[in-house]
Amino acid sequence: MWSLSTVGDGLSQAEAVARENPEIVAVAAVVAAVVIIGGAYALLRARRTAGVRFRRLLAERDEIAVLMHPNPDPDAMSAALGVASLAEQLGVDATVQYPGQIRHQENRAFRTVLDLDLDPIAHVSDLAAESVVLVDHNEPRGFAGADGVLPFAVVDHHPGDGAGESFTDVRTDYGATASVIAEYFKENDATPVPPDKHESETDSDLTLPTDTATGLLYGILTDTKHLTVGASEPDFAAAAYVYPGVDQDRLDRIANPAVDAEVLEVKARAIAGRRVEGSFAVADVGGVNNIDAIPQAADELIQLEGVTAVIVIGERDGTVHLSGRSRDDRVHMGNAIDTVVSERENGDGGGHSRMGGGAIAPTIDPTSDEEPETVDRDALADDLFRAMAGDV
Repeated sequence: MWSLSTVGDGLSQAEAVARENPEIVAVAAVVAAVVIIGGAYALLRARRTAGVRFRRLLAERDEIAVLMHPNPDPDAMSAALGVASLAEQLGVDATVQYPGQIRHQENRAFRTVLDLDLDPIAHVSDLAAESVVLVDHNEPRGFAGADGVLPFAVVDHHPGDGAGESFTDVRTDYGATASVIAEYFKENDATPVPPDKHESETDSDLTLPTDTATGLLYGILTDTKHLTVGASEPDFAAAAYVYPGVDQDRLDRIANPAVDAEVLEVKARAIAGRRVEGSFAVADVGGVNNIDAIPQAADELIQLEGVTAVIVIGERDGTVHLSGRSRDDRVHMGNAIDTVVSERENGDGGGHSRMGGGAIAPTIDPTSDEEPETVDRDALADDLFRAMAGDV
């Protein structure tokens, strides 16, 4: 049982030890200071926003390669444009690169109207810098040697296991990667530049240039279907932040380009040839020259009354392409397509709950003169119906 006298005796002994061994007191004071400073730094680091950390990491590089996913869409292009703009304002050389092609008429208009400098890549040796930033995907793909690339940073909104060596920011609750990049500018106090002003007219050290603001808004709008599908509160906030810098004329030119005649033909074939089971539809549009017509046909079919989930199938150069849309809470479109396509040789698929896609490449035997075995598209359609119904 402790008593006041016992406690007093203990304190007296401690004071005596301290007087006789002042070095102990000094060491204890240093240790306490280190603990306090370390704790304060850890707290400051924890509170530092992702945008600030990303900016500081960029500033440490001399040059970067901003890598988009194959056949980039407006969300990928706008996110890459944003990263490049931020890097260049920090004195860092930035090259935006992509594998595949830019085919969709809106994607081509996006590139042309905003006068984007984008470099194609076919091999890992084509990368413009050792420091690679992935945007709108979290695992490099689509070019030879992609599996050997270790990005130093990843910014994405798709689910996946990819990560950056120094920085990873994957927000699956966001509707667009463009929203994440817009947030980075906001967290670094960048001022959106109105289209009728020059960047030098702002008082901010960092700015959100008009072309970047216009691109980011379009990227947000396209990946969330004009903030109606898959959009979260941060997407609305990001759109509101970039809006003062948006050039309305250029935005309209991007959103309303001329439509390829084949796109209209493919849409017509999809509507006329659709198979319907309950509220699900599958349409095989046959051979196409422009594979971007396939997802556009899916966008058209999902608008039909009574249809809650749809998948469009098309073929080009022996490869079967699929694109699906869902507004049915029972159907996770990315999982449905992945389940069916991954069971077939050379098949690859996936996506979000509302949107998915996939492809099945032909199996080619270089030692044989026989034609590659074709995919049974009727059986494929049957499997897709079962997947949407949850029977696989």
